[in-house]
Amino acid sequence: MLRRFRRMDVCVAHNICSAIRIENRLKNPLLMPENAPTGKPGALAGTRSYTAVAGFFSQDSKTASGIQGIPPRFGLLDDSTDRWTKFFIKIDQLNKSVDESTSFKIFFFGRHGQGYHNVAESKYGTQAWDNYWSKLDGDGELVWGPDSELTVIGEGQAADAQNAWTVEVADGIPLPEKFYCSPMTRALKTCELTFNDLWTEKSESPTILENCREENGVHTCDKRRTASYIAKTFPRFQLEPGFTEEDLLWDPDSRETKEHIADRAKIVLDHIFENNQEIFISVTAHGGIINGFLASIGRPAYVLPTGGILPVVIKSVYSRTTYNKSLKCSTKTGENRSRRIH
Repeated sequence: MLRRFRRMDVCVAHNICSAIRIENRLKNPLLMPENAPTGKPGALAGTRSYTAVAGFFSQDSKTASGIQGIPPRFGLLDDSTDRWTKFFIKIDQLNKSVDESTSFKIFFFGRHGQGYHNVAESKYGTQAWDNYWSKLDGDGELVWGPDSELTVIGEGQAADAQNAWTVEVADGIPLPEKFYCSPMTRALKTCELTFNDLWTEKSESPTILENCREENGVHTCDKRRTASYIAKTFPRFQLEPGFTEEDLLWDPDSRETKEHIADRAKIVLDHIFENNQEIFISVTAHGGIINGFLASIGRPAYVLPTGGILPVVIKSVYSRTTYNKSLKCSTKTGENRSRRIH
C-alpha cells in the first residue's frame, strides 16, 4: 500500500512539472520562436541575472560542512513521506507568483566519479600535479590523459548515485526532464551509469554541451576526445549543434581562469533558461565548472566530492532592452522595474 502511494507521489510531482512547463511556455513570450531576440534595431534584447534560492536543501547553507556527497533525500530538509510532492508544489507556487521576466528551475549538479587524474593528484600532491604531472599523459603506472577515464572506485560512485536516485524515485521524486553533460569521458560515463537503468524509451537523450567541460587548458586530463569517438562510445547522448570534431579549445600553454569558467557557466544557464520550459534539470560535469555555476549565481564555492550531487534552486530574472537607433538609447526592464540608459 505504501509503495502504491509513493508511485502516486511520483505521478503527482511529474504532473506538477508538466503543468509548470506548459504554464512557463504560455507565460514567457521569449520561449516562442517568433519572439526570440534578434539584435536588430528596435528589437528585444537583454540579459539574465541569476541567484540561488535557499531554504530547501541542507547544502544551501553558506556555512554547510561535513555533508556527504550524496546525503539522504539529496539533502532535502523535508523528510516527510510526501516531501517531493510538496517541494515541487512550492516551486510551482514560486513560478506562479512572478511575472514573465522571472522564473525558477531546479538543478541537480552531479560531479563525475573518481578519475585516474584524481588519483594522480592525490599521489603527487596538488602543487606537483599542477606544476608538472598534469602536463603529461601518465607516469608509467597511471594514464590520465588525454581525457581521463573513471577508476573502479569512480564507477562505484556512479552506481551509488544510481542507488540514491532509485530510492528517491520510489519515494516520489520524478526524473529530471532535461539532462545535460560535459563531453569528457569521465562525466559521460558517470551520467550513463547513474541513469541508464532509470531512463525509459520515452526519456529524452542527454545533450552534450561543450561549455559544461572542466576548467580547460594545460592539464591533459581536460583535453577531450573527438566528436566521432563520443558519438560511437555514447550513442544514447546527442551532441549540441556546432560541436566540433576536434577539441579546438584546449590550450597546452594556458589554463582557463576562474572568471572565465563562471562566464562559461552563465552561458549554459542562459541557454537552458532561454530554450527550455522544463523546470527540473540534471547537469553531470566537474568540480571546477560546478563552482563556476555557483559563482554565476552568487554562491560561494562548494567542495563537492567525486560522485557527489548538489541540488540548487535557481532564480532567473530577464532584463529586456529595446534599442532605438534614432534616439541612440535603450530602455531596460526587468524584475518589475525600468530605467533608461544613455
